[in-house]
Amino acid sequence: MIKIGIIDDEILAREVLEEYCAKIDNFELVLSTGNPLEFVNFIQQNEVDLIFLDIEMPELNGMEILRSMIRPPKVILTTAYSEYALESYDYGVVDYLLKPIKIERFLKAINKVEASKIASPQKNGGNNELQIKHDGVPLNIPFDSILYVQSFGNYLKVFTDSRMYLTSETLINITTLLSDNFQRTHKSYIANLNKVTKATRTHLLVENNKVPVSAMYKVLVFEKLEALAKS
Repeated sequence: MIKIGIIDDEILAREVLEEYCAKIDNFELVLSTGNPLEFVNFIQQNEVDLIFLDIEMPELNGMEILRSMIRPPKVILTTAYSEYALESYDYGVVDYLLKPIKIERFLKAINKVEASKIASPQKNGGNNELQIKHDGVPLNIPFDSILYVQSFGNYLKVFTDSRMYLTSETLINITTLLSDNFQRTHKSYIANLNKVTKATRTHLLVENNKVPVSAMYKVLVFEKLEALAKS
């Protein structure tokens, strides 16, 4: 079964999507909410394979939710506005549905999901190394040696306990390759929370390196730090 989440603050829009999803045999609706924060909390504790995500919502909009997820499920955006279409594909969305959503267009989006061979996310497959290319040469970096990752134009800087590596990659893609102790802290940073020696409201100290923490990611960062401290 494909576990489905619907996040939309319009009740009628949710009801339409719920009705459409009920027609798909291998869909299991596990969450339907108009509260973006409820979804953020839910996905921390539960598996979701595919989400129908509205863009224009109070507190957190759909694009902010996309940016905040370190290992997002498949996403189909639903909105009455088209101006976010180009940016949305930077986050690997499956499709972009304009409201009001017709059943024919919904089914076309679902076919794209099926074509992508959706499955529950696998966390690194037991791999303990990050595989990148540095100066065009394949390289394996042990997770335990990575301190943090910083976006640098069209590249990423991977800082380890011995040196820095530069690779042509995006933060969105690299998050799928990292283990669970890595967390997005800022639009341009991912930190290894196992290496954090001090945390404030605005930054983390990662072995004497300051990594910024933005308001968007602060709650997730501190929740994850607390969970690691208890484990």
